[in-house]
Amino acid sequence: MELFYTPGVCSLSPHIVLREVGAEFDLTQVNLAEKTTDKGGDYKEVNPRGYVPALRVSTGDVITEGSAIIQYLADQFPESGLAPAAGTIERAKLHSALNFVAAEVHKSFAPLFDASSTDELKEAAQKKVVSRFDMAEDMFKDGREYLMGSKFSIVDAYLFTVSTWLQMVGIDINQWPNVSKFADRIRNRPSVQAAMKAEGLI
Repeated sequence: MELFYTPGVCSLSPHIVLREVGAEFDLTQVNLAEKTTDKGGDYKEVNPRGYVPALRVSTGDVITEGSAIIQYLADQFPESGLAPAAGTIERAKLHSALNFVAAEVHKSFAPLFDASSTDELKEAAQKKVVSRFDMAEDMFKDGREYLMGSKFSIVDAYLFTVSTWLQMVGIDINQWPNVSKFADRIRNRPSVQAAMKAEGLI
């Protein structure tokens, strides 16, 4: 397998999952501004949408969208226990959590990383980010260590990834004690340390 990534962005999530499941894979870095890879290729030939992540599998097929990639990996390596079996109520709950992180938490950051955003747009986006992390904080109020309960899953890799962006946009994660403890817990996992080191983040 080959993961197309850019350091520190949402592709960190499938990078973590690849290491969690023990997959053999290659890394290809993408310059998002120029849509080129570090191997000299045209990235839009891999993903016409031009953004990361993308995962090329052994058949030559390319999977895009982070939440789709991490579910695929969990299903390819069921022994990892990173996702419940398809068709179960537990899997539906995982889908719900993934959709929340993707559509509500992840996307709320977009105006803050867009150079064309006005101050008004950025202020509104900051408020939305805060409100979404308020919701995430509530998801841990029963004392659970991970979003789905007592065990690490693919959705934890995704929430951790977006939580690392808070510092970049000037928001203090410590206002959410549960999320802050969660992020520290995930950061200390060997797979996360390895992925972040490989991307030059630590």
